[in-house]
Amino acid sequence: MSEDHTHVQEFFGARAAAWDRKFPEDGPAFATAVAEFGLRPGDRVLDAGCGTGRALTALRAAVGPSGLVLGADLTPQMLAAAQRAGRAAEGALLLTDVARLPLRDGVLDAVFAAGLIAHLPDPGANLRELARVVRPGGRLALFHPIGRAALAARHGRELTPQDLRAEDNLGPLLSGSGWDMTSYADEDARFLVLAVRQP
Repeated sequence: MSEDHTHVQEFFGARAAAWDRKFPEDGPAFATAVAEFGLRPGDRVLDAGCGTGRALTALRAAVGPSGLVLGADLTPQMLAAAQRAGRAAEGALLLTDVARLPLRDGVLDAVFAAGLIAHLPDPGANLRELARVVRPGGRLALFHPIGRAALAARHGRELTPQDLRAEDNLGPLLSGSGWDMTSYADEDARFLVLAVRQP
């Protein structure tokens, strides 16, 4: 495991038990983002970096009983918190690195990723891995329950032109990783980028 992954595990592992209590207002934002994602009944969707599984209930509702919902996370404590919250009933939880998913090529219809991109050690390669497991024409949602400026303020830093999530940076990154960006929203109350898997 890389040093970057160790840091991510330590950071989220220490915060897992209190994570949902710390951000209780995020639930409706997750539900709205999933609704805008446009999943259909029967779709097969991965929640990449699912954390405590806050998107799983909305994802299950969107794909229905005939769909497949997977939640993948690198941090055992986050998955344990998802189980304690009863969210394992909404989809299968996988302890795995989204940079090396144990899934076949093109097996999924969609990937939902909340707060993930800032924690990827190699964003281009990691987004290519997400593209690998999604069928051509399948979809990707990159989401955060608050926008870039609000998130920067929360962490006491300024936004810079180098911010990976800036539209001018993210568009080319996605394009070079097997995705075509179809919409970009960066507002105080949410960050939501939608993309389609290239043929």
